[in-house]
Amino acid sequence: MNRTANLVLISGSLREGSTNTAVVRTLAGLLGDRARPLEYRGMAALPHFNPDDDVEPLPAEVARLRQVVAEADAVLFCTPEYAGGLPGSFKNLLDWTVGGTEIVDKPVGWINASSSATGAEGAHRALRAVLGYTGARLVEEACTRVPVPRTAVDAATGTVTDPEVREAIAEVAYALVGHVVAGWGALTTGEAAE
Repeated sequence: MNRTANLVLISGSLREGSTNTAVVRTLAGLLGDRARPLEYRGMAALPHFNPDDDVEPLPAEVARLRQVVAEADAVLFCTPEYAGGLPGSFKNLLDWTVGGTEIVDKPVGWINASSSATGAEGAHRALRAVLGYTGARLVEEACTRVPVPRTAVDAATGTVTDPEVREAIAEVAYALVGHVVAGWGALTTGEAAE
């Protein structure tokens, strides 16, 4: 099978110098031929979630978000923690995925890039809960903490330059892509058995 997995990468931060965004940008350049990465960058353009607006025609950016997720084979998130939980803009993005079916049973993972002592545990506990509501399929081996200190990020390129950190974040993405590819193999084997 020569299929390449489509991996959507989403940062939960709007801050330009975010280490979470640096992780996403770095992954977009690290995956090589293992996956086709797509960094979703429209979070700031999403309207505030309102169930009354979750009808056709959808707001343009909501429709684009859902299309990007629908076309993905897997989604990898990287979010900071604000005030002990998910950033409001990122929670808003996730709220817009609840009304659609695009993320249902979609393999997802996350990288917790926090280098703080608490490790952004509140944000990732909340992310696990919200993803459960969306119907996404958590790939546990692709949900991990990889501390990324600001000193590991090149300010000019906005990417992670530390070789050990780069390798660690790549391994998370490889685990998620490997899960997807293994699923394709199971489907092919099952089809052949019929």
